[in-house]
Amino acid sequence: MHQRPFTALAAVYDAIMADVEYDHWADFVLTYARDGGLEVRSALDLACGTGGFTLELWRAGLRVHGVDGSPEMLEVARERLPAEVTLSVGDLRTFELGETFDLVTCVFDSLNNLLTSAGLGLALGRMRAHLRPGGLLACDLNTRLGVRELWEENAIEGLAQTEDGREVHYHWSHQYDTQADLGVVQAFCRVEDGAGGWEEFTEEHRERGYDPADLEPLLTAAGFARWEIVEYPDYAPPSADTPRVWVFAWA
Repeated sequence: MHQRPFTALAAVYDAIMADVEYDHWADFVLTYARDGGLEVRSALDLACGTGGFTLELWRAGLRVHGVDGSPEMLEVARERLPAEVTLSVGDLRTFELGETFDLVTCVFDSLNNLLTSAGLGLALGRMRAHLRPGGLLACDLNTRLGVRELWEENAIEGLAQTEDGREVHYHWSHQYDTQADLGVVQAFCRVEDGAGGWEEFTEEHRERGYDPADLEPLLTAAGFARWEIVEYPDYAPPSADTPRVWVFAWA
C-alpha cells in the first residue's frame, strides 16, 4: 500500500534508524557554536521528525522547540521527549512561532525535501526570522553528487526491531530522475502486526541536491551576515566529491 511520505514510516522510523549518531551531530553543532562564542540556551529544531536530534539538544541543557510537517512523526516524538520540549506542526517554508532562539537546527538532509531553490530560500528566510541577533543556524544538505549517488548499488535493506518487539523488514531502492534532477527513494517496509500477520507499505521520497554555489545566494537573500560551509566531522572545506555539507550561518 502506498502512503504519503513520513506517515506510515513514523511507527518504524526509529527502529530502522537506530544507528544514527544524533549525539555526535549535536556535539558537532554545539562545539561549533561554543567555539564561535555563542552561549546557547534555546534551540529550535526544524524537521525534528521523531525527535532523535531534539532529544540530544535537550540533554545538553537547552530549552527546545521542535517543528515538523508530519503529525505522525510528531506523535512518536511526543512519546520519547520530555514534556517540557514543545512540539508544533509546521511547514518549513511558512511556519511562524512568534519567538526567536539562540540556535536553529535542521538535520539529516531534511532540507533536501524542498524540491525547488525558491522553496529552500523561503525556509532559510523563516529560519533567519526565528534567530535572535547573533544567533546561529546549523543544517546539513546532500549535494547534487550526494543525491545522484545516494547508496552503493542504489539500495539498502535489512531487518530491524521496534521497541515492542515487532520485526521490520525494509528494502529501500534509489534512482536518479535526470529529467527532473531529483533523487527518488521507494521505501518499502514489511512490519509484524502483533497478531501473527504482516503489514506492508511503500512511501516515495524525493530529494533535490544543493551544492555550496546553490546555497550561498540563498543565504545572502535570507539575510544571514556570514556563514561557513563545511564537512562533518572535521569542519574541513568541502570538495567536488563531498556528498553532504553542513552550513553554519550567523544572524
